[in-house]
Amino acid sequence: MFADRTDAGRRLAARLQHLRGQDVVVLGLPRGGVAVAFEVARELGAPLDVILVRKLGVPIQPELGFGAIGEDGVRVINPAIVDTARLTAGDMEQVEEHEREVLGRRVEQVRAGRPKLPLTGRIALIVDDGIATGATARAACQVARAQGASRVVLAVPVCPPEAAEQLRADADEVICMETPGDLGGISQWYHDFRQVDDEEVADLLRSAG
Repeated sequence: MFADRTDAGRRLAARLQHLRGQDVVVLGLPRGGVAVAFEVARELGAPLDVILVRKLGVPIQPELGFGAIGEDGVRVINPAIVDTARLTAGDMEQVEEHEREVLGRRVEQVRAGRPKLPLTGRIALIVDDGIATGATARAACQVARAQGASRVVLAVPVCPPEAAEQLRADADEVICMETPGDLGGISQWYHDFRQVDDEEVADLLRSAG
């Protein structure tokens, strides 16, 4: 059990000391992941940013992602899923258009005018407060790679073992402190799992900057 996201971040940072002194950008997944990432960045002496992604879901099965999008027009597509789901260009365009609108709103809310840190040639250390299915984390890894990261490391306090194993296909290194066979829910691993809002995320980014 973790007391809260601050506690989780500090304990996670202790497992990430091998990255200290390297050209690392810590990327928190909004919203809760940013609170964990803030502590990791502070402990490692690394810059903090957010990684904003949207999964592109198959229209009749939205939980199945055929790709992902990120800022600056980054787009990652999984051809195998596209073929299996028999998606047309129009199907994909419709989904992407909607998700681009949602992503744009999230960028404005979270970044509040703060520029994105470049990832080209750097280590992208992606942090969340926990992983259930891994869909968003996979998208984040793919987007970070597409943005030029030389290495992608995914680090979380808690994650089911099957999701951690699947994520190794997208991240060069996966670090998870707890891998329960029966996750139950991420909130069950925290004494305090209060909601983090966009204003708090923006405050954390300003404090880290």
